[in-house]
Amino acid sequence: YVQEGIGSSYLFRVDHDTIIDATKCGNLARFINHCCTPNCYAKVITIEAQKKIVIYSKQPIGVNEEITYDYKFPIEDTKIPCLCRTESCRGTLN
Repeated sequence: YVQEGIGSSYLFRVDHDTIIDATKCGNLARFINHCCTPNCYAKVITIEAQKKIVIYSKQPIGVNEEITYDYKFPIEDTKIPCLCRTESCRGTLN
């Protein structure tokens, strides 16, 4: 993607062997942002032998309220800063 001039990628790890790449195609859910205190959570379910990502609300979500979930990135030495600005922000995505 760097060689193509694409600055952002939208990847979702389904399981150890499967990653869904919605960078070039995918629905608007690929733009859901991370938050350390999210109002939703993501769950992988299987329908007719196909794995699907479903976003569930944890609470009522108001009109014009941003939908967020915790990306749950693995802990790594190189940290990705979190910009959610909530009181309980961990400071990094990983």
